[in-house]
Amino acid sequence: MFQPFEPKKVIHTPFLFFTGKGGVGKTSTACATAVSLADEGKKVLLVSTDPASNLQDVLEIELSNTPKPVPTVANLFACNLNPEEAAKAYREKVVGPYRGKLPDSVVATMEEQLSGACTVEIAAFDEFTGLLSDASIVDSYDHIVFDTAPTGHTLRLLQLPTAWSGFLEESTHGASCLGPLSGLAEKKMIYAESMEALSDATKTSLILVARPDESSLFEADRASQELRGIGINNQLLIVNGLMETFIADDPVSSSFYEKQRAAINQLPEGLKEVKTFSLPYVSYSLTGLESLRYLLKNETMLASQSAVERKNHNLPGVKDLIADVSEKGTRVIFTMGKGGVGKTTMASAIAVGLVEKGHKVHLTTTDPAAHLELMFKNSENNQLLSISRIDPKQEVEAYKQEVLSTAGKELDEGGLAYLEEDLNSPCTEEIAVFRAFAEVVEKSEDEIVVIDTAPTGHTLLLLDAAQSYHKELARTTGDVPESVQKLLPRLRNPQETSVVIVTLAEATPVLEASRLQADLERAEISPQWWIINQSLNATDTKDPVLQGRAVAEEQWIEKVETQLAKKCAIVPLMRQEKTGYEQLKMYS
Repeated sequence: MFQPFEPKKVIHTPFLFFTGKGGVGKTSTACATAVSLADEGKKVLLVSTDPASNLQDVLEIELSNTPKPVPTVANLFACNLNPEEAAKAYREKVVGPYRGKLPDSVVATMEEQLSGACTVEIAAFDEFTGLLSDASIVDSYDHIVFDTAPTGHTLRLLQLPTAWSGFLEESTHGASCLGPLSGLAEKKMIYAESMEALSDATKTSLILVARPDESSLFEADRASQELRGIGINNQLLIVNGLMETFIADDPVSSSFYEKQRAAINQLPEGLKEVKTFSLPYVSYSLTGLESLRYLLKNETMLASQSAVERKNHNLPGVKDLIADVSEKGTRVIFTMGKGGVGKTTMASAIAVGLVEKGHKVHLTTTDPAAHLELMFKNSENNQLLSISRIDPKQEVEAYKQEVLSTAGKELDEGGLAYLEEDLNSPCTEEIAVFRAFAEVVEKSEDEIVVIDTAPTGHTLLLLDAAQSYHKELARTTGDVPESVQKLLPRLRNPQETSVVIVTLAEATPVLEASRLQADLERAEISPQWWIINQSLNATDTKDPVLQGRAVAEEQWIEKVETQLAKKCAIVPLMRQEKTGYEQLKMYS
């Protein structure tokens, strides 16, 4: 279907940037590539700038921000740049001068504006541009492999002259994820040189990593187009975790294989123009150098691997979660988690389960990849269930126009260009969508509202801080709507609201979900339930490759159950996607 990914045949540039949504295998693929190139005699530096990186676990060595040799791999060096620490230093550099000079509430708002994912990304970009601009480092290696590339949004912001002026220090247009980039103004030339290198096809290869599933490929296509739009055209796609065979009389094995092939057959048009390679779905955990080498040899099982007994975790199912929120009288339920973990299906199952208990329920989503109309297609729904979809594009556009018509009136052309790009940040979408959510919930006092996808703790704190900020300064973005002001306290009340975190029993989804929970807890919201979805460990598969992965899930199931979740449910990997009201009833 696709050629196997073989670095020595494919890689011809000194700089390699791996990118993709969480959980697709960026780190393991970047590590395997670096090991392969080093084994070919190339001197390689492997660098991670991912705040959720498990690079140390994969290589099984302790790392710092200084390159160090990887034992037993001649020519391979690695370092782990910490963007969280860099972001902390960046925040203090920007906010510090205002402490004691502005009211505490204003300083708190500034700090929260600089606590989003975009700020972490710009700090990470600062870290690796510092490395790229160090000739003594660059000239010492044949290849530098970066685990995690910047988004097109961040790169576009850095191309705007206004980003380097004092515009943001004086602007009152509202919340900005990146804040005053003039705090990094002395790096302007270094940034420009780094961005030039990124778009130079003789120097840089951008490697998109995706799983063979619809949401992952959709995200890879979006990233590909966004980066192509700013001149980064030398792209490769790796479809990671592709099942090469299946066992016909094992329904779990055959359905898993068929789902992957169906997703590949619907490959987005944009990705069809990108050179595409594959790596196999393997039975073993991708930690340790031996496993990384086996991966690029397309070995799906280790020679030493044999059948082992799986641990029975005896966790409850979704029906127990439904019974719990029903008995408590919960009025608002959010499902949260990274894309591709099954939030829409779980939200739909919870809504149907509550209807079956006699509750009037409104189910809504803002996920652009979630199609509730398809979830309930050709099924007769209970009259107690109503369904809606909030279109993020429409909500963001309306919010942008509101801000531009107020804050943008007094800006020059450069300032307006910066403001428009700043409004393309993920936090802008969260704020715009959250306002629409608030209106849905306010109109639905007489029913339970189940919401598929929700704002992060950062966005909630940003909105909360904005209310305090209004009391200190006349802001030009307009007042926080009353519906939002009323909803924030409701979200903090566990008697009214329940947050359900959905994850997979894999390293990155669990680590990112734990960061999401910590983010929510900063906003004084404590998730009550976790759902471990699509678990192979909870199936009876006899496929040896899938059995191996089922065993690998155990450490992550145990981590969620014993360290992260107050209450935890598990859902086995389904042989067929549950759609339609009657099918969704099967979860409860």
